Amino acid sequence: MRTSYTEEDKYIRAKKKVDNLKGFYSNLLAYVLVIPFLIFINYKTSPGYYWFWWPMFGWGIGICFHAFNVFNYKIGLGKDWEERKIKEFMNNDNNHKF
Repeated sequence: MRTSYTEEDKYIRAKKKVDNLKGFYSNLLAYVLVIPFLIFINYKTSPGYYWFWWPMFGWGIGICFHAFNVFNYKIGLGKDWEERKIKEFMNNDNNHKF
C-alpha cells in the first residue's frame, strides 16, 4: 500500500479541501442573508406566529453538521474509521488469496 503522496495527489487533496471550505462559506453566507429576510416576511405576513424559527433551526443544524465535516470534527465513525476499515479489508484480502 502506498503511503507517500505525489505532488499531484497533494494538489488534488488540497483542492478538494478548498472546494469543501468554499461550499461551507457559501452555505453560511446564504443562511446569513436568507434568515433575516424570512424574519421580515414573517413579521409582515403573520406577526402572531413566529414560523421563522423552524427554518432557522433546521438550516442551522445543517450548517453545524457541514462545519463538523469541513473542519474535521469527529462525529460518529468519521473519515479515519473509513480509512482504517478500508486498509483492514485490503490487508485481509491480501492475506487470504485463493
